[in-house]
Amino acid sequence: MDINFSIIVPVYKRNDELTELFASLLQQTDKQFEVLIMEAPSNNDATELCKQYAQKLNIRHYIQDSSRSARRNYGIQLATGNYYLLFDSDVILPPKYIETLRHILNTNYTHCFGGPDSANASFNTTQKAVNYAMTSIFTTGGVRGATQKVDKFLPRSFNMGFSKHVVEKIGGYREMIGEDIDLSLRIKEGGFSVRLIPEAIVVHKRRITLSKFYKQVYTFGKARVLLSQLHPHSLKFMYVMPTIFAVGSIATILLSLRYPWLLLLFVLFAIITFSESIIKNRSIKVAALSIVTSFLQLFGYGLGFLDELITHRASHTAIEQLYRQ
Repeated sequence: MDINFSIIVPVYKRNDELTELFASLLQQTDKQFEVLIMEAPSNNDATELCKQYAQKLNIRHYIQDSSRSARRNYGIQLATGNYYLLFDSDVILPPKYIETLRHILNTNYTHCFGGPDSANASFNTTQKAVNYAMTSIFTTGGVRGATQKVDKFLPRSFNMGFSKHVVEKIGGYREMIGEDIDLSLRIKEGGFSVRLIPEAIVVHKRRITLSKFYKQVYTFGKARVLLSQLHPHSLKFMYVMPTIFAVGSIATILLSLRYPWLLLLFVLFAIITFSESIIKNRSIKVAALSIVTSFLQLFGYGLGFLDELITHRASHTAIEQLYRQ
């Protein structure tokens, strides 16, 4: 079949990110695609930027006062292609991304795929340390990296694609936290093929502070509880590990008042993360900050999971909304 790509990007006040994304799209060796920018209203929207790049790329720009999920779904409705590519605005595509993806799908078609993300030399220290924490086997089990096991892999919307047939059968994104993982699980449950395409890698320039990073992973932890309610089979032991780590760490700190040697457990974890990060990033500064981001990753996710497990605040609201959809 002929594959026609429609790239859909939800944005809000991200002109600087869009400039880099557009520049990477201009460098594509295969330019047979359309781009739909789905923007929320702001006093600094991307109208002029999109007009500028529309002279060289097939770009359509829409402003809609709605949620990110609703804007993604609206983009899917407006798209003319038969295969939708979803990206975050802070990604950069390698020059052969589209060419490579088209070749792989033509050779071994899949109805849904996800690709990994990576850092590059232009990242600042915080970006590299956050990237380490979100991809390391010691913090996330490696589920966001390029070496995921097939049974654990779920595409995420920073770098994800699926066919028009998928949407026709199961619908698009739902209004909830963890909406992209929910969609991936529904695609699998619908009997469609889902796989990782390691070659479809993007550079993910997360513009984030440590406090925002903590809030983000805290939300991820809360989302996992909701997802386990909607998709009971999806809950794996690895998703509970951060909560065990967080609770265990608090207990260790309290017990260390009597048994100070227990603090050596934190030293051991720091040594492990520092060593792996310095091998990957070849920077003492990044490796040192990776210790901090790794603790934030595990504590944030673990405490968010525990909070939602006890209170079900987000779950009750989301499930009520889903029943209305």
